[in-house]
Amino acid sequence: MEYIRYYESPLGRILMSCDGKGLSGLWFVDQKYYAATLSEKYQEKNTAVFDRAREWLDMYFQGQEPDFTPPLTLNTTPFRKRVWEILLTIPYGHTMTYGEIAGRIAAEKGLSHMSAQAVGGAVGHNAISLIIPCHRVVGTDGSLTGYAGGIERKRKLLTLERADMSSFFVPKKGTAL
Repeated sequence: MEYIRYYESPLGRILMSCDGKGLSGLWFVDQKYYAATLSEKYQEKNTAVFDRAREWLDMYFQGQEPDFTPPLTLNTTPFRKRVWEILLTIPYGHTMTYGEIAGRIAAEKGLSHMSAQAVGGAVGHNAISLIIPCHRVVGTDGSLTGYAGGIERKRKLLTLERADMSSFFVPKKGTAL
């Protein structure tokens, strides 16, 4: 059985889902791919997993770096799972580029190259926003691009984390807005 709960954040309402053992989804209700991994059968119920997730979110939105990660259940492909695991290593207030993630995966697999676009697809389909910090991934040129929750929300999240925003910009046009 899958369970859901809502969380009211300063940046909009968030839907959380879990399987009772780990958080399996966390989406802003207006974001792209909203509830994409949520099963058709679910029940609204509080769980210990949601208590930990709310504790994490409360700390985060108060501008504090949470010192724990709630239990997670990553229901996805092996490639996306590896990308999401790399996202979990990006420190609070820091960023990484799509190309850096692609390079890291290529090196792990012994490949000369990995597609940054493939990484972008995996980042964009991250089912556990914020806690798996896809908002910390930026374009190689410093563009704040490709956040399913919206570019303005991405900017606010990085600002909340006190990231150095001096070299970032919002592109005027493009497919990843």
